Amino acid sequence: MIILYTILILVLIGAVMGLLLAVANKFLLVEEDKRKEEVLKMMPGANCGSCGYPGCSGLVDAIIEGKVTKVTTCSVIKKENAGKIKEYLDATPGADGTFLKVDI
Repeated sequence: MIILYTILILVLIGAVMGLLLAVANKFLLVEEDKRKEEVLKMMPGANCGSCGYPGCSGLVDAIIEGKVTKVTTCSVIKKENAGKIKEYLDATPGADGTFLKVDI
């Protein structure tokens, strides 16, 4: 009988914790800027760090946040890809509706 109560209590605790996680996920969700994924696809993917950031993802984060305004901070990127990134960011608004103006 004690084992049955123990199992019942553990199932109840698991259900409550699952419910709390679902509620936390709903209210504490941080949305990522969708432009990041597209710009990252256009980057060379060398992850060399010569730009001063930890890989291409770090540089893309800095560009999206407005900390870096020149796409050619990446020394490996081709000019045509830098132009595509500039065009994409100039034309695509962020989640808050603002546009980024970057240079090649």
